[in-house]
Amino acid sequence: MTDPRKPRPAALLFEPAEVAADPERFFDLEAIEDPRALLDRATELALAFRAATDRAVEYQALAAAQLADPRRFDRLTPGDIAERAGWTEDYAKKMIEFGRGLARDEDRS
Repeated sequence: MTDPRKPRPAALLFEPAEVAADPERFFDLEAIEDPRALLDRATELALAFRAATDRAVEYQALAAAQLADPRRFDRLTPGDIAERAGWTEDYAKKMIEFGRGLARDEDRS
């Protein structure tokens, strides 16, 4: 059951190219004059970005685990994965383990 008090993240939609090209514009927040409406919309966007970040990190972890799978003939080492993703090798190892845990959880579902 969803908690009615907890705000749902706003859908993240890409800004039109002409809007995104203007560094002064950000999801039309600058056009909102009412501070209450601005706070509401900015909060929606912040929640959406957090949710998108969490989800993207989970996909990174799943991909890292798949790339490091010893059953793959073309598997990558944690160092190779770290280099590819711009991580440290220690972080890559943690992400591989996290991804393996996520994959196990998916298999149980």
